[in-house]
Amino acid sequence: WIFRRQKETYYFSMARLDIVKNITGLTEWYGKNKRLRNLVNLVIVGAFFDPSKSKDREEEAEIKKMHMLIDKYQLKGQIRWIAAQTDRKRNGELYRSIADTKGAFVQPAFYEAFGLTVIEAMNCGLPTFATSQGGPAEIIIDGVSGFHIDPNNGDESSNKIADFFQKCKEDPEHWDRISLQGLQRINECYTWKIYANKVLNMACTYSFWKRLYSAEKQAKGRYIQTFYNLQFKSLVKNLSVKKDETPQQEPKEKTKPQPSRRHDY
Repeated sequence: WIFRRQKETYYFSMARLDIVKNITGLTEWYGKNKRLRNLVNLVIVGAFFDPSKSKDREEEAEIKKMHMLIDKYQLKGQIRWIAAQTDRKRNGELYRSIADTKGAFVQPAFYEAFGLTVIEAMNCGLPTFATSQGGPAEIIIDGVSGFHIDPNNGDESSNKIADFFQKCKEDPEHWDRISLQGLQRINECYTWKIYANKVLNMACTYSFWKRLYSAEKQAKGRYIQTFYNLQFKSLVKNLSVKKDETPQQEPKEKTKPQPSRRHDY
């Protein structure tokens, strides 16, 4: 599909099409929010266009739902749906292309354990809106290096995105501030060098405690052996062992002889 308005600002999301990732939810937020639709276009990257190509029932249902939402809210000309990309270089170009239009990245999942796409987007200088449920809530400092959104409240989330683009329209430097803060956050906390150092530190810490535990275990064994030789043995020798007393047998009760039966013939 071709956008009605060329050279406009875009915001986009890239993820699998399943219920948890909430891409159809993001599309519906956009469809319902007229103010947001007047400010920006939407770009979605994920899955296939043809539901019959999918081998996953959940994904197939979400693809059909996407087509339904596009028709329901008449989004043709305002949305661009790109099939899932396996080329990492092309994915990187997508981030930068959106950044060149002073756009933003949105990660609307109901839950995200970490949020690699959030890191990638921020590292490309894209102001990022991400779910408040899971890892992205820790990655982003809300209102400083990006924004938290509630995936269960579409109206609030879409208005938060619209407010950002409205402010950028009034103050172009606002986009630059959020972009730079996002880059700074990544450089301070989430580079590969920082990650590698953390892994090495964890490995060193593990080795240290493993060796310390081994030394502690040996020391404990020596202490127990010393206690056994110096204390326990001598204590055992001084113990007076009582002889077993044989219990007296109780006299058996005398049984009365049974009278013999007489047989009369």
